[in-house]
This record gives sequence, structure tokens and C-alpha cells, in this order.
Amino acid sequence: MTMVDQGPPGRFAEVGELRIHYRETGNGTPLVMLHGTGPGASGWSNFRPTVPAFPDYRVIVPDLPRYGLSSKIAITGPRLTVLSGIIAGFLDALGVDRAHFIGNSMGGQVAMKLAIDRPDRVDRVVVIGSPPLRASSMGPWPAEGIRLIEGYYRGDGPSLDKMRAVIRTLVYDQSYATEEIVAERYAASIEPDVIAANAGPLWEREDLEGQLDRLRAPMLLVWGQDDRAAHLDIALRMVRELPNARLLLFSKCGHWAQVEHATEFNAAVRTFLSTAI
Repeated sequence: MTMVDQGPPGRFAEVGELRIHYRETGNGTPLVMLHGTGPGASGWSNFRPTVPAFPDYRVIVPDLPRYGLSSKIAITGPRLTVLSGIIAGFLDALGVDRAHFIGNSMGGQVAMKLAIDRPDRVDRVVVIGSPPLRASSMGPWPAEGIRLIEGYYRGDGPSLDKMRAVIRTLVYDQSYATEEIVAERYAASIEPDVIAANAGPLWEREDLEGQLDRLRAPMLLVWGQDDRAAHLDIALRMVRELPNARLLLFSKCGHWAQVEHATEFNAAVRTFLSTAI
């Protein structure tokens, strides 16, 4: 699978002392897409196959701090609290009062935290392999993919082999782990300011244990049965604890359902966002 499209022109929003880079298309209801935490990630790299399916929405795809072309900062304090606060400021900068959210992995956790703390800013939430709870009966935590991501800048530092291992854990179908994607993500991961931002301690891990019952926004959980970064039993726990959730499960699918099952994923999300609940 070849992914070379760089998307619409990038823009910047000022959020306090931060510059948040983003891409935007359309003029309808705001739909914000938040990427995951893998090295070299960016909003566009996570959601290239997704954006064209929503031409009737105002699609906003930011790079979270430390990623893409956004400010490279060392996050101190609880990760989800800090990042969800930055996203709230980002919405203010763009004049967006409320939005739907699609979040992959960490991006979904950030959207959930925002929906808990600022329910006035969030309409509906779609998360893709986003585990906000740590305990799992299906394997050790952190899961394999997360351990590789967290170890990427440690030891002997970044390498193409390390990046290749990360990408291969994120998909079930290895044809999606192309050398082009590996090279693109590796190049982004070794920019000097990125290396500097990742030189310190890992940002403070934060989960949402005991908070999910406060998340009233309608939620669609999308999971791959073969996800090696987010154990499936966490999704089942989330369905029990969230007040208004449904689960879409793909077989033969890893951590990137929006890539491996793009057509069905996009159709399901469009239906979820537009159907009365």
C-alpha cells in the first residue's frame, strides 16, 4: 500500500506558547482527528485514508505537541490531562465550540479525557484501539506494541529496524507495513527537535480508571481482534463501564482499523455520527 499524499496545506494555531500544526478540509460540522503516540506519527500519517470519506464535515487534523510540525515540548504532568487541555485551547483558537472526535490509540484517550472534563466541547467520540484502562487478562501491560514504542528512543536510540518492528506490530496484514511508511516515519522521528524532546523521562502515564461512568457522550469503540498494542478485553470492559457505547470489532485487524479496513470503518463512522441515538 502506497501512502504519499501530503494532504491539504498545513496551518498553525497558537495555544499559549505552543504552535499547533494542523490540516483542515470542508465546511460542515467540526470533526477532529487525533493521532496516536508512535514515533514519527502525525495527524496526517494516521488519517490519510480517513479524511476523504468526510467531505461534508469540517475535518481538522492536528499534530499533537511533540509530533509532526507542532511544538516539540517535554510534557510534564499527567499526559491525558495536559493534552486534553491543549486540545481545548486549540478548539478555542479555531473558534470551534463543539466537535466530534476520532482518535487512534493515545488520541482516543485524549478525546475521552476531554469528554469527561469538558463535556460541553464534545459531541460524539470514535476511538480506535484506545485503552484508557491498564489491567488486562489477555497479556502483560504495557502490551507488545506499546513496549516497542516506549523503547524506541531508549538504549541505542532510533533505528530503521526499531521503526520497522513498531509498524509491524500495529497491523495484522503486513502488506500495510511498507518500507515507504517505515522510511517516512523514521525520518520524522529523528528530526533534532524530536530527539531533544524525547531525551528526558517518559511523560507521566495516566489512565481513566474510575472515570468512564462520567463520559456521557455517545461513543463508538473500534477494535482489531489482533491488536498487539491494545488488548481486546479492555474494550469489553469499556463497553460495560461507559454509559453510551457500542463496539465494532474487526477480525484480521491490528491497531490501525482505519487503515486496514478503511472502507468499512469510514462507513460505520459516518453512520454513527449521523444517526439519532
